[in-house]
Amino acid sequence: MKYSAVVIGASAGGMDALRIILSSLPATFPLPVMVVNHIAPSSTNYLTRHLDANSPLVVKEAEEKENITDGAVYVAPPNYHLLVEEDKTLSLSTSERVKYARPSIDVLFETAALAYGPALIGVVLTGGNNDGSDGLKYIKDLGGTGIVQDPATAESNSMPNAAIETANPDYILPLEDIAKTLQELASL
Repeated sequence: MKYSAVVIGASAGGMDALRIILSSLPATFPLPVMVVNHIAPSSTNYLTRHLDANSPLVVKEAEEKENITDGAVYVAPPNYHLLVEEDKTLSLSTSERVKYARPSIDVLFETAALAYGPALIGVVLTGGNNDGSDGLKYIKDLGGTGIVQDPATAESNSMPNAAIETANPDYILPLEDIAKTLQELASL
């Protein structure tokens, strides 16, 4: 299977988990990465700046109607859902919260699954609710690949546990092994 994109969702403890993964991916990582991390509506873009400073990849806040570029990381801005359109552009929405969250991991995962089908890799990381579990199941239902952080290595294990129960992921990995697996899958 040749993969075309990666989507990652995180909540409580997500900043550190994302930093560990993104700092371990090489500058030559060939796939675009779209990220939702639950953050307060009034947040600044600190998360994006922090991840960009700690990653060999370019990490930027997603913009409306932006073309998705291989090897770039797009982070959902505060208080906006991040969506992937079928023409492989990004869009932002202030529609209702999903599972109490905006940005919602499920919204990103489901729209990306429609755009990329079986060429999508979905990753659910640490978090304190069940956002991402339905989205990861949808990715799997459309033939994509699911990775979940091992709950034992998560700062908050509710989100990984919910994703494991709901989506039957292909991989349940310690945080430190996720970047290596993403590299292996991207090279198929």
